[in-house]
Amino acid sequence: MSILTEILQHNKRFVENKEYVPYETTKFPEKKLVIVSCMDTRLTELLPAAMDIKNGDVKVIKTAGAVISHPFGSIVRSILVAIYELKAEEVCIIGHYDCGMSGLNSEKMIEKMTDRGVPEDKLNTLKYSGLDLNNWLKGFSSVEEAVSNSVEMVKNHPLLPEGILVHGLVIDPETGKLDVIKEDNR
Repeated sequence: MSILTEILQHNKRFVENKEYVPYETTKFPEKKLVIVSCMDTRLTELLPAAMDIKNGDVKVIKTAGAVISHPFGSIVRSILVAIYELKAEEVCIIGHYDCGMSGLNSEKMIEKMTDRGVPEDKLNTLKYSGLDLNNWLKGFSSVEEAVSNSVEMVKNHPLLPEGILVHGLVIDPETGKLDVIKEDNR
């Protein structure tokens, strides 16, 4: 049985038993906050608990390392949608210690791709089309620096309206302790 089959079986019971009722809310974040966080499984329940966030309180965007690597990519677009369409007024970029993106070796990852059947000619096609695969897949050496860089990218974005606060934090995935890297006090 696939994981999807298990999920769908559970979902059927979940809906039939109206277990969704405690989670009912609107699409607008109650706390007017959008969070960019890492996709790390340890943060799924820990981050909201550590921040006293309940269903409906915030918009959460998850990405590897909580890294915003392009000012006009889907993450920044999601932040702008949260601000302009869903009434968010603050942004928190939250990385975490012991992150898988820390020291990620792009060459080893590309090797894993070829080991799993991605043909060399496809990798070469990407290379010749202008994508620097090693740079695109690289990790970071300092989570604090990565968070700081992402904060600066959002804070200085030409489409960010005035008055939006952009903060950077790092969470300990064992204890939930939050360390402030950049606090926006405009």
